[in-house]
Amino acid sequence: MATESRSKPTATQVGLDRLYWLVVISLVVGGIFGNWYFQNESLLVRVIALLVVAAAAGFTLLQTERGKALWALGKDARAEVRRVVWPTRQVTIQTTMIVILMVMVVALILWGLDSLLSWGIKSALG
Repeated sequence: MATESRSKPTATQVGLDRLYWLVVISLVVGGIFGNWYFQNESLLVRVIALLVVAAAAGFTLLQTERGKALWALGKDARAEVRRVVWPTRQVTIQTTMIVILMVMVVALILWGLDSLLSWGIKSALG
């Protein structure tokens, strides 16, 4: 994990972050409204426009402090996934078979318990 010293953001950074968030919210709301307003236009044109708006909103979001932290988290997560030792195909198949077998055993136990309790209640009630 990245160890970064976090300093308190200055008033200028906070104000700039708020401006960026306002732009992101405006882009998202504008994209939703534009998609509704131009509903009679071609779907392809609307999808391309929404992708462009989403890319602009994402780029703007990454300029904020939280966006930068999210980007760093994503990079750290990707590095962790690369370090994972994935099981072989044979181990995966064996584990899956064990899980399926255990599910069947528990299902049979629950079915038997349900049948026994149902029989007991029917006998008691007549």
